[in-house]
Amino acid sequence: MARADACAGRTLGELARRLGLPVPDDLRRHKGWAGNLVERALGVEAHGRSGPDLPELGIEVKTIPVDSKGRPHESTWVCTAPIDSFEPGPWRSSPVRAKLAKVLWMPLLDADVLADRRVGAPILWTPDADEEETLARDWDALSELLAEGRVDQWHARHGVALQLRPKAARADDRVWVVDADGEWVQTNPRGFYLRTSFTKAVLAREARLLNP
Repeated sequence: MARADACAGRTLGELARRLGLPVPDDLRRHKGWAGNLVERALGVEAHGRSGPDLPELGIEVKTIPVDSKGRPHESTWVCTAPIDSFEPGPWRSSPVRAKLAKVLWMPLLDADVLADRRVGAPILWTPDADEEETLARDWDALSELLAEGRVDQWHARHGVALQLRPKAARADDRVWVVDADGEWVQTNPRGFYLRTSFTKAVLAREARLLNP
């Protein structure tokens, strides 16, 4: 948390200079750059990503772009949905819960220039009982859709907090899966994401967000 607090109030340009890294003009060809930069500033080491970013502490690090009022711009990536060999299990042992059991949120405040985007105050969050229940219900429903091969229902409309969305390097990427009728079909790879309405509620509870 001391490292996280040291990042708060800094611009991405300042963090990049401290680490001796160049700043791209924008993120169109550098997706994930801001998140990787913040992780490096925190001392997070790369790993297989099957569990949280800081496995010894059980903490996942999530950078989250927000506007001037602390409202998230987009849904938040959690982990890959293994649609080609999915074996549903209980929420408590799910890969989604492994990522969300404890999250260090690092807000990134809006700016016209990428280098001028500022890091907000860090938030160390653990789902409360209501949030955990909501996530568990969504996991049960979405994992059932995946396990039964209902490809036509693998879309973002399902789920209160958690949703399924396409996740691929390119929009035309496809994988083969077996659908509900036992037929091989092609579809986009999928990932689990948190809805913006859910992360907005989480961030809204932290009064320090815009005052690092």
